[in-house]
Amino acid sequence: MKSSSVQTIDKEQIKFLNFPHEEVLASKKDQHNRCLDIKRAMSLGNLEHQKVRILFVDNEGFKKVETTIWGVTDRAVILKQSTIIPLERILYVY
Repeated sequence: MKSSSVQTIDKEQIKFLNFPHEEVLASKKDQHNRCLDIKRAMSLGNLEHQKVRILFVDNEGFKKVETTIWGVTDRAVILKQSTIIPLERILYVY
């Protein structure tokens, strides 16, 4: 994946995106590690007000957003203003 193929967006744009329901990570280990990374990122955001980058895939391709993670459910990541990214569409949190 080339960095030029990743579109950087503002978190306010996420609510206008369409997300397929397919999982983007093939292995259970990768999915488990993603959950650990997201929980760690949420702690950074809540305790230290530190932003993270989230690489995810919508129906048009790869997107990247820099934001604070406010919450996590078993199905989604919650950002400010109740913005949601489905968990199964997230590739990396860094």
